[in-house]
Amino acid sequence: MAKLNVNPTRMELSGLKKRLATAKRGHKLLKDKQDELMRRFIELIRINKSLRTEVERELQDSFKDFLIASAVMSPEMLEEAVAFPKETITVDIKKKNVMSVYVPVMNFIRKLEGDEGSIYPYGFAQTSSELDDAIAKLYGIMSKLLELAEVEKACQLMADEIEKTRRRVNALEYRTIPDLEETIRFIRMKLDENERSTITRLMKVKDIISKEA
Repeated sequence: MAKLNVNPTRMELSGLKKRLATAKRGHKLLKDKQDELMRRFIELIRINKSLRTEVERELQDSFKDFLIASAVMSPEMLEEAVAFPKETITVDIKKKNVMSVYVPVMNFIRKLEGDEGSIYPYGFAQTSSELDDAIAKLYGIMSKLLELAEVEKACQLMADEIEKTRRRVNALEYRTIPDLEETIRFIRMKLDENERSTITRLMKVKDIISKEA
């Protein structure tokens, strides 16, 4: 807490009072924003944890099927089966505003090549059912993986915004507002001293005039 370097005048006092009122309003708004950001951040963390657990479980199942497929198929046949993708996938990324944080909104743009409606990049004659299952599971997981990436990026951006907001709240709460209050007290004390000194001088002048009269 430190006194600002200002002249102890009534004009400065009035200006400091306005600054203090503005700082207190700003502190309240930032504190409310911080609380709401924390609430939404905790919600996202819960969603992220649940989604990650689900994705990791499904990926493990898919990898198990791939492992079995690689055991029953020759490496050349397996490589040939997955060498040419059946689908072209791009990601459309937009943004939405959440409490002044622009979080990503991601969507797949999928385009099947050749046989419409089939997700498999191969025929079924020389492949195993485990490979079919692995491909199907991976296909189903893709949308969840994208959602997980979206949620995790949102968590990261919101965590950064929470930290910035926390620093601003602390700066107002522990530095700006106390300094303004201390300076206002100092100016009031100085003005009171000046007023008492003026009253004392006036009383002495009155006494002198009374004696002379």
